[in-house]
Amino acid sequence: MDFVVIDVETANPNARSICQIGIASFRSGRLSGLWGSLVDPEDSFSAFNQSIHGIRPEHVVDAPNWMQVQREIRTRVERRTLASHTYFDLRAVKGANERYGLDSFPCVGWLDTCKIARAAWPHLTSHKLTALARVFGISYQAHNATDDARCAGEILLLAAHATGHTLEKLLGENRSPVTDKSR
Repeated sequence: MDFVVIDVETANPNARSICQIGIASFRSGRLSGLWGSLVDPEDSFSAFNQSIHGIRPEHVVDAPNWMQVQREIRTRVERRTLASHTYFDLRAVKGANERYGLDSFPCVGWLDTCKIARAAWPHLTSHKLTALARVFGISYQAHNATDDARCAGEILLLAAHATGHTLEKLLGENRSPVTDKSR
């Protein structure tokens, strides 16, 4: 299974205000790489968002803005199967690209690891990343974009194993159009 998981943290309720991005790459069903960066959202930080992820304006003073990190992100996700734990991260990336007038990333398809987890383990009371990590003994730091991406990728692998599905089968059953804003 080859895929890339993306996760973002935002400075405020506006999904375009990305202040951190993390990418976990998986090849042949194994973690093959991690990459992450703080991002200057060129926007205000809300106290609520800061309380969730701990990223403050002073942390991003010397960080690149979205336009500056987009090329690096593109090389990591282009023409790959892309996943995230809910639609939020994809919506944020699309919004940041639109804000800067940048093209979207062409990818094979997108998988919602939360949706796949719900299908694989309908008996669980919560399918939040923190709850799934606890159930499956995955150690990670919640709301750190790189660690969130890695954890979501491990959940995707566990769900594929639990259901006996290949990535292609999961894409066929759980593919969400990249333009779907209903999530």
